Amino acid sequence: MKSLPTIIPGLIVLEPTTHGDSRGWFQETYRRNVLAELGITHDFVQDNQSRSARGVLRGLHFQVGDHPQAKLVRCARGAIIDVAVDLRRGSPTYGNWEAWQLDDERGVQMYIPVGFAHGFVVLSDVADVVYRCSDYYDPAGDSGIRFDDPDVGVEWPAAPHSVSDRDATAPLLADIADQLPFTWSA
Repeated sequence: MKSLPTIIPGLIVLEPTTHGDSRGWFQETYRRNVLAELGITHDFVQDNQSRSARGVLRGLHFQVGDHPQAKLVRCARGAIIDVAVDLRRGSPTYGNWEAWQLDDERGVQMYIPVGFAHGFVVLSDVADVVYRCSDYYDPAGDSGIRFDDPDVGVEWPAAPHSVSDRDATAPLLADIADQLPFTWSA
């Protein structure tokens, strides 16, 4: 497994080694000591999986309070565009976003630290997305920003998108920026 270059400090994108032949392929998707060498030192405590249809857009979500979550995200079936938005006050990339295609062939994973919003849109007919989380889910800390916030300006793939009411009516980053607990540390 190797780390790929990213634009936003703290965001880590991983590419596994694929061993394949005429029968198919094998990838190691998690190895604690290798991830630690690449800067991911969490003891992950919860795994989640979602299944979504083509065009479903989920996000941009994050957790605040006593149980903020870092996430290691991969697409186990299908293909998605995965997006992370830097919400850390004082960060040189505050409010910036970065996107990567995650799919079931290449096996690229994105590590999204605490202090980032996360979302994705499905490119394939169906996609299964697996999230490895650094803390337990706490509904009281569930939060988000609008997926189409014009100040953030995520360039999602072509619409139409299927978006939940929650995601469509989430606040703009500017409206909650002063309430965010995340700060940048170099």
